[in-house]
Amino acid sequence: MRVLIANDQHWPMKSGVATAGRTLAQGLAALGHEVLVVAPSQTGRGYSERDENYDIMRIRSFGLPFRKNLRVSVTYDREMRRVLDEFQPDIVHVQTQLTVGLSMLRAAVKRNIPVVATNHVMPDNMIKNIKILSPISRPVSYILSEYGTLLYRGTKRIVMPTESALGLFNLSRIEAPAVAISNGINLDKFKPGKPADELYEKFHIPRNKPLITYIGRLDEEKHVHILVHALELLHWSGHDFHAVIVGHGNAVEGLHELVETMRLNDNVTFTGLVSDEDLIQLHRLGDVYVMPSPTELQCLAMLEAMASGKPVVAVDAGALGELCLNDQNGYLVRVDDIEAMAQALMQLLDHPRRRRSFGKRSLEIAKQHDVRMVMPKFVELYEQVIAENS
Repeated sequence: MRVLIANDQHWPMKSGVATAGRTLAQGLAALGHEVLVVAPSQTGRGYSERDENYDIMRIRSFGLPFRKNLRVSVTYDREMRRVLDEFQPDIVHVQTQLTVGLSMLRAAVKRNIPVVATNHVMPDNMIKNIKILSPISRPVSYILSEYGTLLYRGTKRIVMPTESALGLFNLSRIEAPAVAISNGINLDKFKPGKPADELYEKFHIPRNKPLITYIGRLDEEKHVHILVHALELLHWSGHDFHAVIVGHGNAVEGLHELVETMRLNDNVTFTGLVSDEDLIQLHRLGDVYVMPSPTELQCLAMLEAMASGKPVVAVDAGALGELCLNDQNGYLVRVDDIEAMAQALMQLLDHPRRRRSFGKRSLEIAKQHDVRMVMPKFVELYEQVIAENS
């Protein structure tokens, strides 16, 4: 099968959307399918490259001043038609509703090539990354939601990563059936184990303290400042801990200032962006993983921590409740409830046996999302859609 994946956020960009797209491409290629990803250029100019077992065609692009880790392509329908004519895909899977995704969708539908569409992005994520839109967030959220439905016009199936995600979008006006299939995770990479010794020195992390980790984007919509406030309560309660915050984004300067204002410099390490190998090791390093973001359609970063055998604390919003099962592998707390988050962290920091028990349950849950289980589901879906279209 020849599968074309159109993704406006793709490796080496660091985001859940990019990770999900790369996991899909690598997983399909590993099963013997021919995969081409169309994504924005990382340099501005168009070029082609190979990532392990699949090809990437990069479309010329430009950077955004308010989102430095995102590039937007200047695409034309004739350019997408040329890609389709050269690659001759059996099916197209569109991952995002920005320029690459929508242009490829239009071109594929015109050529009667069946399209499957996934939306990884909630409107609030876009709004909070564009601060100028915050005062008019409600009407803009509506406009973006309506704009998002363009991603589904002409598609044969809609795929969301969780059942919760299906309920977060108004899909009643869309003719295409909607199904939930996990983004998947490579359990050969993310698994329990002892972290590399040099990691502690590389990132100046103490060895003799319980470690709380957040790994993900440091953008406004992730609400990492809530975690920092919870850490302040932990600190003043006398708990011995160290927090490792991994990632980068438009909130990073404010978070550094907040940590300094709260006099938590000795309790918090910011690593910045890290390599793929260091990311795996950092997931093994922590004792508790925290996800304060209320806008997750699945949350691959938390899934990676769970696959690494870690208990989790997460907000009871979005799709996080499908991964964090309260009092089984972690604790769910109300959105932006600083005191509840601090109390949940205390419950895990104070009870090592509970951490181990919850960590084992996290691993059991993560195994349900193994790419070896997920990829055949995508293949079966593609085959159904292709058969219906022939």
